[in-house]
Amino acid sequence: MERVPEPELMDDEQQVLAYARADFAAPHDRFVALLCERSGAGALEGAALDLGCGPGDVTFRVARALPRLRVDGVDGSEAMLRLARADAQRRGLEQRVRFARAYLPEEAPPARDYALVYSSSLLHHLRDPAALWESAKRYGARGAQLFVGDLMRPESEQAARALVAREASGEPEVLKRDFLWSLRAAYTPDEVRAQLAAAGLAHCAVEIVSDRHWIAFGTLP
Repeated sequence: MERVPEPELMDDEQQVLAYARADFAAPHDRFVALLCERSGAGALEGAALDLGCGPGDVTFRVARALPRLRVDGVDGSEAMLRLARADAQRRGLEQRVRFARAYLPEEAPPARDYALVYSSSLLHHLRDPAALWESAKRYGARGAQLFVGDLMRPESEQAARALVAREASGEPEVLKRDFLWSLRAAYTPDEVRAQLAAAGLAHCAVEIVSDRHWIAFGTLP
């Protein structure tokens, strides 16, 4: 099916709270496990950059899995960041994890030359996917690890609705709606490969890891 873009930012309070309260433990743990396996991030030191961190659940999981890295999470939604900062305080992680507003590509994260740049489920929100790849190149150190994971657009509207019915049947209606929007807005692995080639990152691998997820990984020039 043809891609249908969705709103880039999640700022509605009901939408933000529903997303933050949802149980994404399984896919988020899987994302972190794949990041560690494919990127060799366990050997890294310094700082990592989380592009599109949302309320910070993946950010905290990465910080726990990679204790030698400090983690900066950036997002364009201040509503999401308020939740992330409050959660960092509750967890006592303010010294290792910080959050900043950055609407890519116009606004910059807090630092540069990150040893690891990663992103979970940001790309499908972007009307211009180059914003993610160019930001990774701009703020990652030369030779830094890049790891991105996101949804994969189904072949048809019927397939997308079937995924929502199977995976989100017990979720609030706002989450079901957003999941369907995200599936419609997601990029296919072939589209991601074309984006990487256009960004000078054709050496990065793209791998399908579930019935609805792909990952891309490699080093930054």
